[in-house]
Amino acid sequence: MCRREAAFVLSSLWLVGCSTSALEMAPERPDRPWVPATTPSGEIIAGERSAAGAAHGYVLPPNPALANVPPPPVVDTAKTYSLAELIDLAESSDPTTRIAWNDARRVALAAGIAESSFLPKITATAIGGFQDSRSHQSALGTSVNTNSSLNGSVSAISLQWLLFDFGERAAIVDAAKQASVISNITFTAAHQQVIYSVTLAFYRHAAAQARVDTATQSLKNTQTVEAAAEDRYQHGVGTVMELAQARQGTAQANLATVQATGGAQDAYLTLITAMGISPLTKIKIADVSGRKLSPSMAAPVENIISGALARRPDVQSAYAAQKASLANVRAARAEFMPKFFLSATGSYGSGDLDVSGLPGAGGESTVNISGDELNGSIFLGVTIPLYDGGTRSARLAQARAEADSADARMTQVQQDAVRQIVLADNALRTSLSAYDASKSLETAAQTTFDAALAAYRSGVGSITDLTVAQTQLLQANNASTDAYSTALSAAATLALSTGTLGAAPE
Repeated sequence: MCRREAAFVLSSLWLVGCSTSALEMAPERPDRPWVPATTPSGEIIAGERSAAGAAHGYVLPPNPALANVPPPPVVDTAKTYSLAELIDLAESSDPTTRIAWNDARRVALAAGIAESSFLPKITATAIGGFQDSRSHQSALGTSVNTNSSLNGSVSAISLQWLLFDFGERAAIVDAAKQASVISNITFTAAHQQVIYSVTLAFYRHAAAQARVDTATQSLKNTQTVEAAAEDRYQHGVGTVMELAQARQGTAQANLATVQATGGAQDAYLTLITAMGISPLTKIKIADVSGRKLSPSMAAPVENIISGALARRPDVQSAYAAQKASLANVRAARAEFMPKFFLSATGSYGSGDLDVSGLPGAGGESTVNISGDELNGSIFLGVTIPLYDGGTRSARLAQARAEADSADARMTQVQQDAVRQIVLADNALRTSLSAYDASKSLETAAQTTFDAALAAYRSGVGSITDLTVAQTQLLQANNASTDAYSTALSAAATLALSTGTLGAAPE
């Protein structure tokens, strides 16, 4: 007994030692860098203790296997891609759409698993064994050696079939199918979000490129002003101050052009990122400046709300969740009812028994026994739940609470949807009005600049008035560009909020 206790204590101490030794895999101190153990290729070895040696700060060792940059998609570098073509490329390349697709497939398979509960469960079992025994006995000078062996096998097949459960399985299947509907709606919403993100990035890129064009034209205007100031100075009419102000304006316009070019490059990277492709991809983007804006883009909001509520992915998801919660209530109620089942079993067993060395009348003898057996049974039964400590009642209460929350979420989603639609509609109307105002401002600013330049050249205007006019023209051009892009983006936002953004905006 003492030996057993000692062995138990030693084994326990050994197990405890194994557990605590795992701390060697963690950093040694909170204020010291972790130095992982690595393979010769640089990959961190999982489960190994920290390596010895000095660390070069809090920097991980490089793993060459991770240094491969994902290749950009195959694109036609000579082609100019429209918004619709960019969206097609994004939908096939963005990882979020593939993840949503796999999620939809996974949930659909879960519904299939739930449906399989209506079918019988058939199980086959096979067991084989062997036993050998040898003994030696002696008494009164007589010795007897006995050898025996036993081997056999048992094969069985069983069937379990739930015949009737008062609709519990049907309710579970209904809930699983509604979950599949929700995942499919989520898949559609993921594509709508990709379309929306690419559309906004496309419009922002177009606005940034338009700012480059505006800055370039502004630089040409300042160069024209500088040339006029130089001409006036050469003819003794202008002053050094006027020439310096004109050169300052040219320098400022040149800086604005550089900044606008950098902004266009950032907008291009944002567009490529929204498409979910490699930032190293180089493609040509189509110009959207020729698209006409019309007040008809903003229809009466009352006419689109009802249709939007019937089409929006979040509203339809909330509706499917509401139906799934009701199915869960039905399943919880069915747990209180009896269940009728069918059970059947068939088995076959065979075995051999060999015994040698048994004393007999004529000396030692050998006995060989073999046999087999075939059995079968069929049962039809019923299980009636009597008492489970309130588990079924608690599950039913949970299902009812979830159904009530699903109703509340449905109402909340509808109210949020209406607010989003109204906000998007207001934003579109405001942006269209702002665009009309900006075009008028742009026309007036261009007229003012032209008049100021003509007056300056004729000697009746000042360089200060001309510089102010040039600055105001640049601001008016940028305001018109921003208003145009904002109006297009607002139209896309309204389409998303109404659930109609299924492709590139027309």
